Parts: sequence; C-alpha cells; structure tokens
Amino acid sequence: MEFKSREEEIDYAKANNIPVSVTKDKPYSIDENIWGTAIECGVLEDPMVEPPADAYQHTVAPENAPDEPEIVTIEFEKGIPVAVNRKEMDCVSLVKLLNDIGGRNAVGRIDMIENRLVGIKSREVYEAPAGMILHFAHKELERITLEKSVAHYKVKIAQEYSDLIYNGLWFTPLREALQAFIEKTQEKVTGLVKVKLYKGTLRISGRTSPYSLYDPALATYTAEDQFDHTASEGFIKIYGLPFKTINRVMQKVEEESKQLV
Repeated sequence: MEFKSREEEIDYAKANNIPVSVTKDKPYSIDENIWGTAIECGVLEDPMVEPPADAYQHTVAPENAPDEPEIVTIEFEKGIPVAVNRKEMDCVSLVKLLNDIGGRNAVGRIDMIENRLVGIKSREVYEAPAGMILHFAHKELERITLEKSVAHYKVKIAQEYSDLIYNGLWFTPLREALQAFIEKTQEKVTGLVKVKLYKGTLRISGRTSPYSLYDPALATYTAEDQFDHTASEGFIKIYGLPFKTINRVMQKVEEESKQLV
C-alpha cells in the first residue's frame, strides 16, 4: 500500500484497529533500541521549532533534572566499558544502566541537521544518554593513554569510520581495514574515568590508567620539575629553521624586485 502522509497512516491504523502510539497531534516517527532513540516528523520538520517536551521519551528536561550533580565512574579494558560505579557488568546491562543515569540527569539529548547519503538535509532529534556518557569518558581516557600523533590521526579515522557506518557500509573492506587500526589504538586504553552529570552537562571529574602517559614530573611547575629547559633553545631553532629559510628567501626576492624597479 502507498500512503502519501503520516496522517493517512494514522487513519488506516485507526480504521483497522491497529494500536499505534502516534496521533495527528503527535505524529512523531520514533525508532529506538537500547543504544538510542531517534525522533522525527511533525513539528520537528521545522528547524526553527524547539522540540516539544512530549517528543522526548527517556530523558528529563535540564530544568527538571536534580539540583545536585551525580558522579559516575566507568572502567574500560582495551577501550571496552566493563564496569560502572565499580560494578562489573555485561555490555547490555551497562548501557541500560547508563541510559537510566543519564536520562534522569537530562544527558543525551541531541538536536541536529543531518546530511543523508543522498544529499538531503534532515532534522533529527535523538536521545542517547549512555552513548554520550561513554563517548565522553572514552575520549578522556584516550587523552592520557594515546601518544600525540596516534591521538590526532585517530580523529581523522573516526570521521571516516562513522561515515561508513552511517552510510550502511559496515560489511566492506575499508571498514574492516579501519577496524584493525582502531583495535590497535585501544590496546592501552584501560583505566577508570569519573564523570560528573549535571542538568544535561558532562564534566570530567577524574581519570587514571596504568598506561597513562601523563607524567607529573614533566608537567609540574614546582621544584620537582624534571624537564630539561636548556634543550628548548636548540629545539626551537631546528623546529623553526624551514620557516626561517622561507622568510629569508622571500625577503631576498622582494629586495631584488625593488632594485629592478
């Protein structure tokens, strides 16, 4: 059957005693699983309209969230979350728990204009409390465990990887090749992250890892500083040599041009 609108679908369901949660006043199209909820249709098709309160299914509004922050600890092993608040659990239970924790603290709401594969821009509203919490915590753990060049390059890979998934290209050679890179980067992403949730916001409250590359003796401003500052002068000269050379050449060209005039 071909329906020309959501209203026709609602009329058909009503006429045939098909139970559906949508109404003509609230014709939202809702897709959900434990990882998140996608909401569209109705007034949400106007990007100037703020999502109505009844569009959200699992998260409270920031103004209705608790007045006291909630701190949650998440433990990772090789990039995989394995425990929440010191309690080990399987991934499904872990995601469900973080959905509850994030939802009651107004964390997880996303209102975005997407670029679909066919080039159409689409307004989507999402709820993904667990996803946002885990993404935030995982990134903070990577900050102290990944070497600089790997961390910076992984950002580029992450964009390509996410595009492949969004475009339905999971079972492809490129995704599998990128997967090998990602799994290699996660070998040392093990540790604990403390996250503070407060009225829709996420803030880092602490992080630690046995593979942490953060060395207080090299970062301190106290007398305990072990960084050899005398090495800075030579480093700066070598690091800036190519640009100093370019500048010298350009000055020479400009002077010769003036002489010709």
